[in-house]
This record gives sequence, C-alpha cells and structure tokens, in this order.
Amino acid sequence: MSDEQIKEYLLELIAGEESAYGYRKLGICLQRQHQLIINDKKTYRLCKELDILIPQRG
Repeated sequence: MSDEQIKEYLLELIAGEESAYGYRKLGICLQRQHQLIINDKKTYRLCKELDILIPQRG
C-alpha cells in the first residue's frame, strides 16, 4: 500500500473522533478499521509529514 493512501486514511481518522490520538493509537486504528499492519516508525514518519503530531504531555 502506498504512503499516499495511508496518509488519506490518517487524515480521515484525524477528522473524526480520533483527533486527539497520537501516532501509536492512530496506528492501532488503522489496523482495526482498515486491516493495515504498519510499523510505529512509519506511522510516526507519516504523521510528521502531515504535521498532525500531538505534543507530549508532561
């Protein structure tokens, strides 16, 4: 699956209820909703490219 398709899925998730999720939870949502198994590093990279990363708490 191409990175562009995954980016579209991520943007769909951000537009919905998952707007406050970090890259790890977004990766889990991709796995559950679209049956995609993606490494956390790739999810992080794509979120960084889309500028949708949430700042860390603490």
